[in-house]
Amino acid sequence: MGKTNPRYAGRLRRKFRIRKKISGTSERPRLTVFRSARHMYAQIIDDVSGRTLASASSLCEGARESSGGNRDGAAAVGRLLAERAKAASITAVVFDRNGFQYHGRVAALADAVREAGIEL
Repeated sequence: MGKTNPRYAGRLRRKFRIRKKISGTSERPRLTVFRSARHMYAQIIDDVSGRTLASASSLCEGARESSGGNRDGAAAVGRLLAERAKAASITAVVFDRNGFQYHGRVAALADAVREAGIEL
């Protein structure tokens, strides 16, 4: 990893530890989340074929009504992603928190996806 921010290096270690255990298939793809200071990004990925099946972020038109830097914005991204997943006929996913703590914005996004009818 080289000389880098210890907080970032710790997240990468957690990320690799998580990714050893979970993988997305065509029946149950992987929902991965990235959280920056201002925005939230989420993708549904089929790891077998290496394709992104659906994606949403706080920069997209449907989720821009609130900031991606708070729980409401994260929930809006989750609802938009769930809509796009249903359009792609995805009903169940494996949740990949990507090394982030399951708390706050990450948990809000996951709850919004669950409430929209996608099984986590």
